[in-house]
Amino acid sequence: MVVTAVTDETPRVRTLQLAVDDWPGHRAGQHVDVRLTAEDGYQAERAYSIASAPGEPPAITVERLDDGEVSPYLTEEVRTSDRFEVRGPIGGYFVWRSESSDPLLLVGGGSGVVPLRAMLRHRARSASTARARLLYSSRSLADVIYRSELEQLANGVDVVFTLTREQPPSWSGYTRRVDTELLREVAWPAEHGALAYVCGPTSFVEAVAEGLVALGYPPARVKTERFGATGGR
Repeated sequence: MVVTAVTDETPRVRTLQLAVDDWPGHRAGQHVDVRLTAEDGYQAERAYSIASAPGEPPAITVERLDDGEVSPYLTEEVRTSDRFEVRGPIGGYFVWRSESSDPLLLVGGGSGVVPLRAMLRHRARSASTARARLLYSSRSLADVIYRSELEQLANGVDVVFTLTREQPPSWSGYTRRVDTELLREVAWPAEHGALAYVCGPTSFVEAVAEGLVALGYPPARVKTERFGATGGR
């Protein structure tokens, strides 16, 4: 495949748009495996969520891990026209289908917002009327990925931010980690029959999933995806 566009989302996060030969199309929530091969033949492979909606060119959003083998290259050195190996799309569990009319609850921590953004884009492109709410936890406003895009969402989409480490002086939103009480204030009530997708670091995902179940969400209605700091699983 070839990189066709590069977008810096934050100082540590970059989105790469890709052109993949014989791309079969993907679903919102799937991921790809990226493989890099060094000159000496050493290979490293990581999984990255697809950041784009079905029907859009495939894209990945990568957060730099300073001691990582793959993410520093993808976030600092890759340029348009560069090539590397991609396998996918992969996954069928953590997928949202636009045919669903149930309220959609998306809860993301850090770069866990990547597949959730793909779902929101899919909702918009498919003209879905399902109500959607995104709860996005980030360390600071500067760390919010896709900030401009998320702040402009409308047409039945609510976006709620919580900044856990640093807030601007004028900040009036949430400032704490996502726990059961915050979910009680933000999440759709369980009796509304919402379908929840939770993505982020393992500890974040486990806390949110447990909180939603404590609020009455059936476990089968809480889809989870865990990954490390690079955006891979």
